[in-house]
Amino acid sequence: MQKIVPHLWFDTQAVEAAHHYVATFPGSAILGQSVLSETPSGTVDLVQLSLAGYEFQFLSAGPQFTINPSVSFLVNCTSAAEVDALHAGLSPGGLEMMALGSYPFSPRYAWVKDRFGVSWQLMFREGPAPTQKIVPVQMFTGSNAGKAEAALGFYTSLFGGSVDFVSRYGPGMSPNGAEMVNHGAFTLAGERFVAMDSALDHGYTFNEAVSYIAYADDQAEVDRLWAALSADPGAEACGWLRDRYGFSWQIVPRELASLMQGEAGPRVAQAFLKMKKLDLVELRRVAGR
Repeated sequence: MQKIVPHLWFDTQAVEAAHHYVATFPGSAILGQSVLSETPSGTVDLVQLSLAGYEFQFLSAGPQFTINPSVSFLVNCTSAAEVDALHAGLSPGGLEMMALGSYPFSPRYAWVKDRFGVSWQLMFREGPAPTQKIVPVQMFTGSNAGKAEAALGFYTSLFGGSVDFVSRYGPGMSPNGAEMVNHGAFTLAGERFVAMDSALDHGYTFNEAVSYIAYADDQAEVDRLWAALSADPGAEACGWLRDRYGFSWQIVPRELASLMQGEAGPRVAQAFLKMKKLDLVELRRVAGR
């Protein structure tokens, strides 16, 4: 199972989006679907899914947050035809961020914001097939532009990962400085991620609509990750936090899934909804373990 799982917050479309993506990406499946009641957003839908072998979690919890392209998902395609097929499935009703075509970095590429607001970078590059089909991409914009490289170092120090590749914009790329990262590949807990800077005036930055769930093996790991990542006490709620770059994480004990099973599930849900940092000992007590 993945250590880190992207979590997408929708208004009402989590279930619809999940089924659409499962139908669009070969080798995909719905892993689980549930309803949580009496949350701060009322009754919400929760969906776990795997897209081409990569896990996601979707939530329908109202219009408080809107997905934007500060986080996109790079799809490593094995042929130009695969790019075209995914583009045909994802582009209707959406917006072309970069048109389908040939670029210096790829003979077949498109950047699409689909009708649910989720951004996909569809890329074919010749060579061996990547081991991870879908890779999250964080774009550091606004006051965070220029901080991507620092974030790579920070995140890899926490999760025992590595910085695998960094390229920079170079001269003549204003407003992006020559020292800024235009592509930074890194690995966290065996999973691949990408980060980039952009000093253009995009009008958006990170928000809670896209977060990463980091699963912790025990309370000690919950405590360690929480202490290192949380940079805004006002954003702490229900296991969520906001880090020094404004990016949102959920620090979740992996055991929580089993505690939510059966008749104890609603009690456990109500308990963790009242917490900031999740307390595994208390959650076990509520579950009767």
